[in-house]
Amino acid sequence: MLVKRGDLERREERDLAPYAMRSRLSRGRRHKEPEDEFRTCWQRDRDRIIHSTAFRRLEYKTQVFVNHEGDYYRTRLTHTIEVAQISRAVARDLALNEDLASTIALAHDIGHTPFGHSGERALDRLLADEGGFDHNWQGLRVVDMLERRYPNFPGLNLTHEVREAIAKHCSRYDPGTRYPDIEQFEPRRRVFLEAQVVDAADSIAYDNHDIDDSLKAGLITHADLLETALWREVEAILKRAYGKMEERTMQHQGIRHLINLLISDLVRATDRRLEEVGVAGVDDVRDCETRLVGHSQEVAEMKAELERFLHRRVYQHHHVVRMARKAERFVRDLFDAYTSEPLQLPPEFRRWADEVGLGRAAADYIAGMTDRFAQEEHIRLFSPFERGISR
Repeated sequence: MLVKRGDLERREERDLAPYAMRSRLSRGRRHKEPEDEFRTCWQRDRDRIIHSTAFRRLEYKTQVFVNHEGDYYRTRLTHTIEVAQISRAVARDLALNEDLASTIALAHDIGHTPFGHSGERALDRLLADEGGFDHNWQGLRVVDMLERRYPNFPGLNLTHEVREAIAKHCSRYDPGTRYPDIEQFEPRRRVFLEAQVVDAADSIAYDNHDIDDSLKAGLITHADLLETALWREVEAILKRAYGKMEERTMQHQGIRHLINLLISDLVRATDRRLEEVGVAGVDDVRDCETRLVGHSQEVAEMKAELERFLHRRVYQHHHVVRMARKAERFVRDLFDAYTSEPLQLPPEFRRWADEVGLGRAAADYIAGMTDRFAQEEHIRLFSPFERGISR
């Protein structure tokens, strides 16, 4: 039996909560296209994102540890996969639109620079007089303009809802933002629940894989983690369930149980909040003064303590800071080289500079690089004995 788009849309009507997003009610795409026979609009968006160049490049973009430091550590791609997995689980538990949540998750970091937030900070300073740089808005530039895969329009021509979620992702979004054309996303209205789920899933994934990677890198120990109430709670659960374990098993099971604890609390607390507020539909979500997807107060406080610990012991560790400053210098050097002599840019980006300006075009080129390509490009530009030909 064939299952077509209409069948999937009817399933959404039957199975999803009244405040969940329905694909048949999407505000559509910037450029008109016929609907797919089998996929909903958000399933189609998901597939376009997965097959994009920018998505593939996430494999070699830094999360916290630079890619060449080891193949165990998370990259932007593995982080994205983890966020998508958590988003699907939370959306399913809350009877939200799982396809929409996973699609947003897959796209949420597509505008990130090489070298993680270090690269972003460098470009933001370099473009201070031209509107700055933010990876969320850069993600929107990627899916709206920079991907060139279709004959009839630039970008991926994603639906309005996925584009809105990219632009409004996370607490960094500010309704008073300097972003151009922000009014198209109703900046004074809150984003829908599926996008809020992705924001929460992003934070859960960050906390857990940064603990895991930092333990592996030797930046922290299990004894250090016991400074935090949340990890003490996890270890108490493990001891009741398994007794004594070897350290590596304790690490894996600790991460597993921490993820489960955070997801379970998020789902239960959000469900209670929706009931208390009396949310009956999507408009109620958008008009609500506060975010509805979030942890209970007790777990939120423990999670905040854990994040302060990570900031102090991991993100400010001399090894991480040293690499971050080195990465900022790399990005600054590349930007200065391209803007001081535009002929060093590839021809397509020189043409692009005629449309958007040299600084923005250079930033678009750099932001699309992987860590490895940026390092190789730096050698080509600044090593006197290196050939200048790039692949």
